[in-house]
Amino acid sequence: MSESLHVVCSHCGGVNRIPRERLAQHPKCGKCKQPLFAGTSAEVDDAMLQKQIQRSDIPVVVDFWAPWCGPCKMMAPAFAQATAQLEPQVRMLKLNTEQHQQLAGQLGIRSIPTMILFRNGQEVDRMSGALDARGIASWVSQKL
Repeated sequence: MSESLHVVCSHCGGVNRIPRERLAQHPKCGKCKQPLFAGTSAEVDDAMLQKQIQRSDIPVVVDFWAPWCGPCKMMAPAFAQATAQLEPQVRMLKLNTEQHQQLAGQLGIRSIPTMILFRNGQEVDRMSGALDARGIASWVSQKL
């Protein structure tokens, strides 16, 4: 019997149970029928981020950014490339710190861009500053 993983849909927040070997087979959400992994990072709000961190069995990487931040804009294409490489083994998300200042403060975001890697509901590591796609993928792989 294969191990099933809980994967939170970035579209509707539905929690899906997916056999590990089916992760790469483009599974769809049982609730909204959207792809669980689209090869692009999802922009999330406070509630969706908390649900992703607490309910997903796969690691979650969050890019904390702001629209006025030059390094954030510079890193955005690299984060997108890393997302295409790392999904479906890792959920890649973005949180706008301008719109969600309270959560950014609670998580101790002092500079942006900052990426935090969560696993099993806990922070594993964080990295501040812009990285290229290879740097992002390497950092995630080292920490898992």
